[in-house]
Amino acid sequence: MTELPALYSFRRCPYAMRARLAVAVSGVAVELREVLLRDKAPAFLETSPSGTVPCLKAGDLVIDESLDVMVWALQRKDPEGWLDMPDLGHELIAEADGPFKAALDHTKYHSRYPELDPEESRAQAMAFLSKLDQQIGDKLWLFGDMPSLADMAILPFVRQFAFINKSRFGVDAGPNLSRWLEAFIASERFAAIMPKLPMWREGDVPLRFERAIAVANL
Repeated sequence: MTELPALYSFRRCPYAMRARLAVAVSGVAVELREVLLRDKAPAFLETSPSGTVPCLKAGDLVIDESLDVMVWALQRKDPEGWLDMPDLGHELIAEADGPFKAALDHTKYHSRYPELDPEESRAQAMAFLSKLDQQIGDKLWLFGDMPSLADMAILPFVRQFAFINKSRFGVDAGPNLSRWLEAFIASERFAAIMPKLPMWREGDVPLRFERAIAVANL
């Protein structure tokens, strides 16, 4: 039996979510290894240079960045054409991963940043979300009727921000953004990458993950 690439993940981490989304849609089979972040398995720490999820190990190749895991999977199989997007998609991902994620963290974990005003941080995050609302317009996704890499790379973080204060988000967010996010959260695609899994330990029966379905017992 050929050894599958191992994907170390953590269910609630938005970085890990987007990696699982791309792997699932690609149909590339991996062994999914759920990591407990407060009790990281030694094999995971030996594999991941940063000790963070997601981390993919495929033979001698180790990929320690979530966006790179997404591209790795989609370059093998991209049945929905996620990689086929305009340059603006890459610009939006960079802004989401940079200034927006910083503003999100400063809002969600404001007690860690006493020197910052959480309301100013929230306003900075909302400015980016307003840009997304305008970009979506009356479309289903950022660039049309089909999702792209940008949609699936950004949505887990928009979800994280929304749940800081869901009722307030519902009031403040533009209608296009709200529709986009709610469709994602309610989708079978999202449900398929969010099963509750036991913590992985060396010697466990491998958990095969592909085509948005995780099944035990290879």
